[in-house]
Amino acid sequence: MMQSEKIKNIDFNCDLAQSFGVYKNSSEYRLLDYVSSVNISCGFHAGDPMSIKEALLAAKDRDIVIGAHIGFDDIQGFGYRPMELSDDELEALVIYQVGAMQSFAKSFKLEIEYVRPHGAMYVMAAQDFHFATVIAQAIKKCSDWLIYYGASGDITAKTGDYVNIPVAHEICLEKSYNIDGTIDFSAKDIENTNVSIGRLKELLNNSQVMNNECGKTVVKADTIHFTNRISNALDLITQANEIIKPVPVNYKNACESGWVRNYYETV
Repeated sequence: MMQSEKIKNIDFNCDLAQSFGVYKNSSEYRLLDYVSSVNISCGFHAGDPMSIKEALLAAKDRDIVIGAHIGFDDIQGFGYRPMELSDDELEALVIYQVGAMQSFAKSFKLEIEYVRPHGAMYVMAAQDFHFATVIAQAIKKCSDWLIYYGASGDITAKTGDYVNIPVAHEICLEKSYNIDGTIDFSAKDIENTNVSIGRLKELLNNSQVMNNECGKTVVKADTIHFTNRISNALDLITQANEIIKPVPVNYKNACESGWVRNYYETV
């Protein structure tokens, strides 16, 4: 059983390049100055070449870590609709998107550091160990150095061990959690900044989230996802930055290993 502990370093991530053709989602950039990592859509659920280029250059300008935001080939449904694919089809889908983002980033002398599933793919990976391992194995084929971002819990942990791939356990402050620490995907998002900030403080101080049985569950947390979809998105992330300054997952891991001095503890 995991023990509660104080979290000293944590990553903040958000989504970018969620545009396609005439549909432009410029509001997502309002979160960019408050995160340490950015998930750039790879063109399947969202993201056309120009929006991807714009996102990459914006991240480069701010020295923000870049991740590939992969999803089902579902522009019309924005990647929110589940798809039944064979393992070979799912693997090809992942490699296609990660490879495209790697090449695009390389053209601007950038590297991607992680891969995060989107929408229905994220939900299915959080609930199905085999599905998650197929994704992780495909990511590993692209690079041994890429981190797999997944919903905090046993499936993500076991996927990392099984595939031998580095993983980052993700928490969403607007989501409700089951007693076992998994996300209750059927629950409505929380759009109360005070409640979410209280949850952030509990997470940082005790590695705990409030569960839907009015108790607290210890969770693993390497990164927090901030979504632009909720009404209080900007208020929440600005207040979160006043509590803790985010750092990328690789920096967090380096601090914990003793390889680098923790800058945020010494200034």
